[in-house]
Amino acid sequence: MLSIPCVKTAVLLAAGTGSRLSPLTDVTHKCLTEVHGTPILKQQVSCLERWGFETLIVVVGHCAQDIREYLDHCETNLKIRYVFNPKYRTTNNLYSLWLARKVIMQPFLLLECDLFFDTFLLAPMRYPDRVAIATQHPWMNGTTVTLDDSQRVKMFHLAGSGGDVVKAWKTVNIYSLSLATWERMKVGLDSYVASGRVNEYYEVVFRDMSAGGCFNPKSVSFDDGNWYEIDTLADLALAERLFVLPTPPADQLRDGILPLDVSHQSHHG
Repeated sequence: MLSIPCVKTAVLLAAGTGSRLSPLTDVTHKCLTEVHGTPILKQQVSCLERWGFETLIVVVGHCAQDIREYLDHCETNLKIRYVFNPKYRTTNNLYSLWLARKVIMQPFLLLECDLFFDTFLLAPMRYPDRVAIATQHPWMNGTTVTLDDSQRVKMFHLAGSGGDVVKAWKTVNIYSLSLATWERMKVGLDSYVASGRVNEYYEVVFRDMSAGGCFNPKSVSFDDGNWYEIDTLADLALAERLFVLPTPPADQLRDGILPLDVSHQSHHG
């Protein structure tokens, strides 16, 4: 049996203003927000290095210079390339990913800049055409997926698309893509940008591809560890509770014991 080469390149989408995390993001970028003294960006870089990634492509916009300066002084062996989104205030992450199309020439890991997660969770995501998922709970929103019997994604379901989705799983906003998948995705990104739909999330392309039967990635559960998407000050407070203590806070979170005003709000960046 042929072994599947590990993905060595990561693409980080970090152009948005992160306005929901104001006032912290009034003066710096969301990815430099600290969880117990560790910037989100530092934790992500450490995870990538731990699992053998070699290149990091960062799409920047808001506070771009802050991100560059931080990475310039960060102790990392990653080769870092930057793509600038000049329209970061009026576009969404679909447009940011589209801008990076000319520098992505290999399979890659796609992740968003507001995710804080246990290092070990990234290990199975090193292989192409996988999507990180977690059990869906009432306080979560954003994109979900349904799975087939082999635990591959059958369909992507966007937030606010209407209708009840039976046995849906929450996406963690970490994906690994093969070159073949990326070539198909670029066609979809081109179509949305050409039609002026630049304020969409890139998941609309995943939805279209899955509906057409050409994107059915293997799912990777993140339920065995801790992860959090930090969009608001309440999210930051809960993330600090989640990552400073052992298992009980995560169990309380899954059981819905923590107050709703610090619940997990997804899909902003």
